[in-house]
Amino acid sequence: MPSTRTIVLAGITAAVSTAALTLSAHADARTPHERAAARCTYPSDVLDLTNWKLTLPTGEDEDPTEITQPELATFSADPWFRVEAGCEAVRFRAAVNGVTTGGSSYPRAELREMTDGGEDEAAWPTTDGTHTLVVREAFMTLPEERPYLVGAQVHGGDDDVTVFRLEGSSLYITDGDDRHAHLVTDDYELGTEFEAKFVARDGEIDAYYNGRLESTISHEGDTNYFKAGAYTQANCDNSEPCGDDNHGEVRITRLKVTHTLNG
Repeated sequence: MPSTRTIVLAGITAAVSTAALTLSAHADARTPHERAAARCTYPSDVLDLTNWKLTLPTGEDEDPTEITQPELATFSADPWFRVEAGCEAVRFRAAVNGVTTGGSSYPRAELREMTDGGEDEAAWPTTDGTHTLVVREAFMTLPEERPYLVGAQVHGGDDDVTVFRLEGSSLYITDGDDRHAHLVTDDYELGTEFEAKFVARDGEIDAYYNGRLESTISHEGDTNYFKAGAYTQANCDNSEPCGDDNHGEVRITRLKVTHTLNG
């Protein structure tokens, strides 16, 4: 029979099994990170991925892996799409030798905005309502030789409209094919978290960096959607070595989309 010990809690005396005390002490022996990791298995435990789908740099030539809901809710793929130990962030990684989509020569581990719980692809107009993306992210790793990486986008139809793009230590907001349309900073340090925000309304897209308006892009169209993750702007033709270790990586801690309609 287990022994008992008398303890006093808030003036109340009680007999407690020493076995129970031992179990309690054992459960509390884990570090905070270990306890958090036990509660955090998938990226969806950190980010609300209800209205997103994922494209990975894996699969067949020009036919990369896509993960949609409901599978995305319980999906991870180390090292391309994984949750950090401690539940603090999600890592997105795309290597230069990764599979690309048919419309791009560059690999990505990137989310694409969806609607209706992930069933349909989002497509909204810049001329009706207000459409907002907020991403808290950090660029963690850049590919060799061509150290270019995109972390968040407004995409329209078949091409990007504006993106947050890092080239070495220079962070730009693009405007269509003008990849150097606006310089946000020329001394960005890898691992530095910042807030990127796009607000689309009245035929324009405002781009904010840490709450400060940086650039306004004129754009009218009704097939727009948001993207976020790691879109590596390098491949084996322009970046060596051609292998998994040569990659771009982004760390995201917050991801939020809101849409409001006029009237």
